[in-house]
Amino acid sequence: MRTDLAVAVAATALALLAMPASAQRPTPRREIVVSPAGPVRTVTEALRLAPRGARIVVRGGHYREPMLVVRQPVELVGEGWPVLDGENQRQIMNVLADDVTVRGFVFRDVGRSMTEDRAAIAVSEASGCVLEGNRFENAYFGIYLARVTDCRVAHNELRGAGRTEMESGNGIHLWTAERVTIEDNRIAGHRDGIYFEFVKGSVIRRNVSERNVRYGLHFMYSDGCEYRENVFRRNLAGVAVMYTKRVTMVRNRFEDNWGSASYGLLLKEIEAPTLEGNTFARNTVGLVADGATHVVARGNRFTGNGWALRLQSSTYDGRFERNDFVGNTFDVATNARQSDNRFAGNFFDGYAGYDLDHDGVGDVPHRPVRLFSVVVEKNPPTLILLRSLFVTLLETAERVIPALTPEALIDETPSMRPNIR
Repeated sequence: MRTDLAVAVAATALALLAMPASAQRPTPRREIVVSPAGPVRTVTEALRLAPRGARIVVRGGHYREPMLVVRQPVELVGEGWPVLDGENQRQIMNVLADDVTVRGFVFRDVGRSMTEDRAAIAVSEASGCVLEGNRFENAYFGIYLARVTDCRVAHNELRGAGRTEMESGNGIHLWTAERVTIEDNRIAGHRDGIYFEFVKGSVIRRNVSERNVRYGLHFMYSDGCEYRENVFRRNLAGVAVMYTKRVTMVRNRFEDNWGSASYGLLLKEIEAPTLEGNTFARNTVGLVADGATHVVARGNRFTGNGWALRLQSSTYDGRFERNDFVGNTFDVATNARQSDNRFAGNFFDGYAGYDLDHDGVGDVPHRPVRLFSVVVEKNPPTLILLRSLFVTLLETAERVIPALTPEALIDETPSMRPNIR
């Protein structure tokens, strides 16, 4: 046996030595260069010539071509910001292969359509795509991912020109996707900055989504996803997370979403969301919970909002712990007489209690729902009386002998100082 093995090893070594040197070395990846004055002048031709795994380098220039269809794994790299122009007539690129990378391009003027979702880049039924470091100008949809897995969208800048919902698409749109990372992008001027539907196990982090026609983020039927360190600013209606389970939102900023029907964040019919370390600043309503169950909200800061937190009667079994409420017109509002949502250790700048034992916890429980917020909930025009002496007297009486504010909605251990330093 040992003799036979030695003979086989020796034969293999001799065969390798007999091979040409070119056959022993790994085949280098082919590179194709596209330039306005070169032998290959269009991206279409480069895609036709490129074998699997090729690198296509596109030099600076203005390229007006029919829709580009990528059918094999390639790396498309722009040098000097080449412009791929849809001429306001068509989608620019359609990726139908796994392991495609696109970086360094300007995608401009995607044609609008009322019958199809045209995008600067659409990726369909693929995995392992990387779309990074691109610019999108006047795109209907910017990036559209459908039935994809393990893709990454990073360091892109998307600037739409939408003015109404009908004439604008979403900046980054995902439909039926798993394990996608959306990070370090800047999105403005689209219908929704980021849109998720039927997405699982994905992460959105460090993006800035602002001045969009509808939502900075719109999220539906997408379980087990995380949102970390994003900024959602000056959108028409802020962020909506709907019909979803187990969403984690950590250290995001919801800012300056102001209007008659606007809010920083809407939680609609969702189960077991976690909100931690977020900032809700200068929104009409900071956080709306409608049909949300088992909410955990801790260490968040609500500052300068009209309503900091609005809990609808359909929201139950929530825990609101160690949050700070500073400078809001109304800290908490609800349309329910009873509530099993629990408050503990929160700081309220309007707390009028005391701390005789100096342990940092107020000795008197705090009722965060103002009487006048109950009145406004039932009759919104009465908001005009907000600063009147009559309202001040009514609320003083309510604090002494509570009669109309929810009995169960109370913080038994209010903090005497802000939790967030």
